[in-house]
Amino acid sequence: MSTTLPTTGRPAAAVLADLRALHGDDAKWKDGKTFSLVYFAGDEVSQLLKDAYGEFIAENGLSPVAFPSLRKMECEVVSMAASLFHGDDGVAGTMTSGGTESIMMAVKAARDFARKERGVTAPELLVPCTAHPAFDKAAHYFGVKIVHAKTRPDLRADVADLERLVTPNTVLIVGSAPPYPHGVIDPIEDIAALAQKKGVWCHVDACLGGFFLPFAEKLGQPVPPWDFRVPGVNSISADLHKYGYAAKGASVVLYRTAALRRHQFFTWGGWNGGLYASPSFCGTRPGGAIAAAWAVMNHLGEAGYLARAKSVLASTAKMKAGINAIPGLRVLGEPHMGVFAFGSDSLNVYELGDAMDARGWKLDRQMDPPALHCMITPAHERVADLFLKDLKECAASLAAGHPAPDGSAAMYGMVGAIGDRTQMNEFLLDFLDGLFERG
Repeated sequence: MSTTLPTTGRPAAAVLADLRALHGDDAKWKDGKTFSLVYFAGDEVSQLLKDAYGEFIAENGLSPVAFPSLRKMECEVVSMAASLFHGDDGVAGTMTSGGTESIMMAVKAARDFARKERGVTAPELLVPCTAHPAFDKAAHYFGVKIVHAKTRPDLRADVADLERLVTPNTVLIVGSAPPYPHGVIDPIEDIAALAQKKGVWCHVDACLGGFFLPFAEKLGQPVPPWDFRVPGVNSISADLHKYGYAAKGASVVLYRTAALRRHQFFTWGGWNGGLYASPSFCGTRPGGAIAAAWAVMNHLGEAGYLARAKSVLASTAKMKAGINAIPGLRVLGEPHMGVFAFGSDSLNVYELGDAMDARGWKLDRQMDPPALHCMITPAHERVADLFLKDLKECAASLAAGHPAPDGSAAMYGMVGAIGDRTQMNEFLLDFLDGLFERG
């Protein structure tokens, strides 16, 4: 039965009680058993985010004239990010609603730049196969052909294959720091050098690592060059609501120069409603997200981010070592931060994922190769030992021939048997239709 608007309103306390009850079936991310979607930095930070967001819940960042406070905070967030990424005073950018919007803005800017400066009318976007699907989404929305390159055995982008695929219509070459699937940073120096050689824009997707890698590097972690220190890097996307620990949705997209950023903007002077100028994809820009990002960066400071990065790196090292010690399991590649995947040559990892689900752990499934994915936050420090204990027991049970609980293993097995993955698109459309049915 469809829901209709109540004839009369209900007391706020009753509505809030229902809201809290709805949490019952949600992932329990505070207990550290969830490995994606939420980046929890502690109760104190969460409360600050709520307070800061609430302070600016009605304000709209679309108009910096009406709300100069939001303009000031956004500029300071962008400036702090530019400094972290070793940008000079010429680096410019904006905040966005998340990594997808940041990526879309970089694709649009590169497309429009190539159209104006090189006369490209049939633009192509060149990405490694591990790049985030947001690039595919941007290509779909903006009429850009996307071309996927191979990765090397170490799971990093194959620069030779990227070079093979460059054409006169290529407007953007992408590297990730790191890609989400395996946490292994692409060879950004080589990708940027290729882009310079071909006269093409280079974008670094650091949505995942942007607000972690600078602090990991300060802690002595080996981090390959990936930011504006690398000649040829024209733009960078980085999510504040990931390891920046800001409220959703908050990200930044930065450009080496303000002249490049101009290609992101949209303006229209012919509307009878007045002059219109929009810095990013969205019209309304929630002031609360800007304020919360500014608040958490000023609250944590370098020391706060370093402490959380240290916790994540320690938990990651323990978990990687523990996984590699379990017979039949191995971490894939050499991850550079608190994101990694692990697979098996002897066990069905999708069945292993179902067995871990039954114990309350939520691990993302991956393909090519089959793997389970971990994204580590400070919340995992206190549960790393329990995770490894449960994983060892589940793996031993499967190795002994015991069946896994029902779950997604059968579906992923079916997908793995399909050569042409585009055949899954209709299935996914049907899945989304079902999820969002009314009533």
